[in-house]
Amino acid sequence: MEAMDARARAAGDRPGQFRGTAPPGSDAGKPGQRRVIYFEYDSDEVKGEYRPVIEAQAAYLASHPETVITLEGHADERGTREYNLALGERRALAVRRQLTLLGGSEGQARTVSFGEERPAADGHDEQAYEQNRRVEIVY
Repeated sequence: MEAMDARARAAGDRPGQFRGTAPPGSDAGKPGQRRVIYFEYDSDEVKGEYRPVIEAQAAYLASHPETVITLEGHADERGTREYNLALGERRALAVRRQLTLLGGSEGQARTVSFGEERPAADGHDEQAYEQNRRVEIVY
């Protein structure tokens, strides 16, 4: 868990913040913009509805082999801190697997988990929880 904490601190201050030079935008999923993949409760399964987003990102990575992205895994507040860090990591790894299968290189996608530490939405209800169970693709 300490390794995940160190990686989380090394990734920067704010989720969704561009780090380095953002690639030029394109109509095919606009890779230079923040992308978010949402998950069901206690799940690391990437839903089919996000395939077009992941395909667009994978195509961009395949055509720009010098590009490295960060996959930031998050969880809602339910569960222990340790469990949520592990769940966020599993979610980020699941997105990386999809990117790799669709043409990106594994080395182009770093993973980090913030667990419940960086919620996208404040609140203690299902609406907030849904927004917090996510992986952000950051260029």
